[in-house]
Amino acid sequence: MKITTLTLLLLLCFSCKDKNQITNTETKKTDSNKIIKPEFQSIIDSSNVKGAILIYDLNKNIYYSNNFKWSNKGNLPASTFKIANSIIGLETGVIENDSIIFKWDGEKKWLKNWEQDLILKDAFQFSCVHCYQEVARKIGSKTMNKYVAKLNYGNLKIDSTNIDKFWLEGESRISQMQQIDFLKKFYNFELPISERTDRIMRNIMLIEETEQYKLSGKSGLSNNNGEYNGWFVGYVEFKNNTYLFATNLEPKKKEFDFDSFIKTRLDLTLLGLEKLKALK
Repeated sequence: MKITTLTLLLLLCFSCKDKNQITNTETKKTDSNKIIKPEFQSIIDSSNVKGAILIYDLNKNIYYSNNFKWSNKGNLPASTFKIANSIIGLETGVIENDSIIFKWDGEKKWLKNWEQDLILKDAFQFSCVHCYQEVARKIGSKTMNKYVAKLNYGNLKIDSTNIDKFWLEGESRISQMQQIDFLKKFYNFELPISERTDRIMRNIMLIEETEQYKLSGKSGLSNNNGEYNGWFVGYVEFKNNTYLFATNLEPKKKEFDFDSFIKTRLDLTLLGLEKLKALK
């Protein structure tokens, strides 16, 4: 089952031999439910990035990754925190409903998509930073800490001085494994949130739906002292199984193609999913 036409084209590109690729594609077990996939490393090496693809098979309770050490390393959550931020906003009433409108102040923004009034789903999908900074400020540090602990989301450092930027800079951290654990609880309806919040979240997180699958998730990008770190987290639902994923990547060099790196987060995740499907 192929996920996108883009993925097929990328697979053809990756079929070429690269002197840096790992030639041994035999899977290696680490723990009882953790399996190293050298194929994932080959994909990453061919894309001029470093990092890890982490995919969790919900039916089999198995984690697949090229690098479990990286997958357990904490990074700034960046805009992947918009999942938790949306949940907390809805639970506290700061986000009244999915029809809420984030008004544009008329000032120039980093992305053109932000220069307009946005409803919740668009603010989430366009990753509108100033929209969610407004939400965080209204929630406040005390309540934010309370709900972050309730959701068991990463290891975040939140106070009144950084309430609108703690997920973008500073000492807050979450690992890929923690991202998967959080998403697994969300997907299995195990988070302590209302049915209404759950329903709204599943709607705004939906990226693509076809007859074969439903793809939901959130990207993220941070720049910590000149070091870029990129995320793509979420899940893809097939008729008979669901895979949860958390990809975390960094450019190999200081000088890199920014637009290409942004796109790579999604592309490599889809290629990792393709590898798992092909090996069944």
